[in-house]
Amino acid sequence: MPFEEVNSKVVRARVSPASPVLARRGAMLGYSGQVTFRPVHGQGRGIGGIAGAALSGESNPMMATEGQGEVLYGYKGLHVTVLELDGAAPLVCEADRLLVHDAGLQTSVQFLGSGGIKQAIGGAMTGQGLFTTNVHGRGSVALLSHGGAFPLQLNGTQVGVDPQAYVGHVGQLTVDLAARVGFRDVVGRGSGEAFQLRIGGYGTVYVQASEQKF
Repeated sequence: MPFEEVNSKVVRARVSPASPVLARRGAMLGYSGQVTFRPVHGQGRGIGGIAGAALSGESNPMMATEGQGEVLYGYKGLHVTVLELDGAAPLVCEADRLLVHDAGLQTSVQFLGSGGIKQAIGGAMTGQGLFTTNVHGRGSVALLSHGGAFPLQLNGTQVGVDPQAYVGHVGQLTVDLAARVGFRDVVGRGSGEAFQLRIGGYGTVYVQASEQKF
């Protein structure tokens, strides 16, 4: 069942025995009905035998919400964007962007881009995670961002995105980290845009209205 955006920073999830959810620990704001909360540990262990629903230990700790009722979620006053995945392509995002998602969705970890050692060094310098989370399947996901997230539709085109403004993407897209570091950047007189994510293909890229880190 789709999540309901109460306002720009709070989402309501309707929970039932057939539709439990997974949420970031500490994100529950309030609830009604007969619902229970429990921590989820380890990758590949889901609710009721759903494989892959839990995130890895290096990701943000998650909690399962089960039972019958409604739950309000939010986190540190960050903005919330609700996406409906149709199963055609996974959502790719950093794990700390995930606020809450249907427990039936599966997650896996993927290396971002194809630049090898050079890209790994660039990723460490920009603060962009070297590994991202893929969310597979059909269901609802709520993502966190600073200042809200807006979509960029790509139809065989390419865009450049600041790594710290990147929220996630859905579709048949490729992502590479481009580094353009010159003397002026080294001495602190450059544009401040020495690193960019180059994203191309067919799909939707979500970008936050801020370069602020989580």
